[in-house]
Amino acid sequence: MSDSQFGLFGVDPWWLVLLKVLAIFVMLVLLTLFTIWWERRVVSRMQNRIGPNRVGPQGLLQSLMDGIKLALKEEIIPKSAHVAVYWLAPVISATMAFLAFAVIPFGPEVSIFGVMTPLQLTDFPVSVLYVLAIASIGIYGIVLGGWASGSTYPLLGGLRSSAQMISYEIAMGLSFVAVFLYAGSMSTSEIVIAQEPIWFAVILLPSFLIYCTAMVGETNRAPFDLPEAEGELVGGFHTEYSSLKFALFFLAEYINMVTVSAMAVTLFLGGYLAPWPLSLWADANSGWWPMLWWLLKVQIFIFIFIWLRGTLPRMRYDQFMRFGWKVLIPVSIGWIMVVSVARLLREDVSFSTTEILIAGAVLIVLLLLASWIVQSRQDRRQRAQDEADEAAAAAPFDPLESGFPVPPMPGQSFSYTSRRAAAAGTTVVQEQPVITASDTSGIDDPEEDRNG
Repeated sequence: MSDSQFGLFGVDPWWLVLLKVLAIFVMLVLLTLFTIWWERRVVSRMQNRIGPNRVGPQGLLQSLMDGIKLALKEEIIPKSAHVAVYWLAPVISATMAFLAFAVIPFGPEVSIFGVMTPLQLTDFPVSVLYVLAIASIGIYGIVLGGWASGSTYPLLGGLRSSAQMISYEIAMGLSFVAVFLYAGSMSTSEIVIAQEPIWFAVILLPSFLIYCTAMVGETNRAPFDLPEAEGELVGGFHTEYSSLKFALFFLAEYINMVTVSAMAVTLFLGGYLAPWPLSLWADANSGWWPMLWWLLKVQIFIFIFIWLRGTLPRMRYDQFMRFGWKVLIPVSIGWIMVVSVARLLREDVSFSTTEILIAGAVLIVLLLLASWIVQSRQDRRQRAQDEADEAAAAAPFDPLESGFPVPPMPGQSFSYTSRRAAAAGTTVVQEQPVITASDTSGIDDPEEDRNG
């Protein structure tokens, strides 16, 4: 897009701007209702259940009824809550989720009531950075919601969420750098146009995979839904929320899913451009048709979100943070260096694009091989350490070695002489059996026998 084409934004009449804002708001709400219904239907199919099928045709109105039910529920505010921040936190999360869509392009220039305008609310040279900034502000809603509840578990959920989102936002931002280098711009509309010959998901595949991983962690979705770990945190940062405030958090989560999916489509899958072989059709990228291709691409990403939730178990928190800091971020930095060198060679040295991509692929394979060797050595050292620990645990254990009776650790055993045997003057030594967790299932509870 040339500088003159940037003039298309900011010159719409006021009524058209309001119409675009209303259209984006309605579309996001409808996509949220559809996504909730679709998630419940797909997961129920994966788990051999029926899912919502009563309210509306095929249960399509179930999400709307759930929203009305949440709005009419009794609201309970904890006595220890900071009321002002408690009220403000869900509003921040929901508002930032809507604002991020201001720079997402849905289609090319079309005629709306006789006025030619692009299917995008606005755009500027650093619009991708705007999306990152808005996403960062949205974190405050989660953190403040956990803190303002005045309860331990929401606070832990808020702290987890802040650490998780900041960690994965770094990897997400680094995945954009290669796109900026190839597109030569940070404008969303220009990045879409730069992908007309070939999508960036093809030529920048590592960046695309890093972004897809980071966007799941950024939205707190399974298997990265650690801020909302029900088994550990009773729901996480929104445990003390109910009624409409909980609905706002719920709305923000699903709109964020649509937002990161739309960013993936915009930066890596050609945005509203038609996929092959539809691109062979002359009118595929003109008029209102591109908006249909955009919606289909976004729904594919949302289906991936649902698929991951229905198949993968939740990770441990230390595994999750280690993966973000020690895998995604170093790989992102290494890939940025590869892309930078490739762009330099392409401009200053007579190498074809194919040769550069092959050289980059070979370098990535070598890096992955080196990473595998390092990981294998770490695994061998860990196994050796585990064997040494097992050998130490199998050694004779003296419970009175320190002068005080100490119970054995799991895997340890000790010998003892009973008081009756000692009183009789014998030296019978018996081996104390080691009871593991799997052996306790058949042991009767003495408290239960006493009460039973």
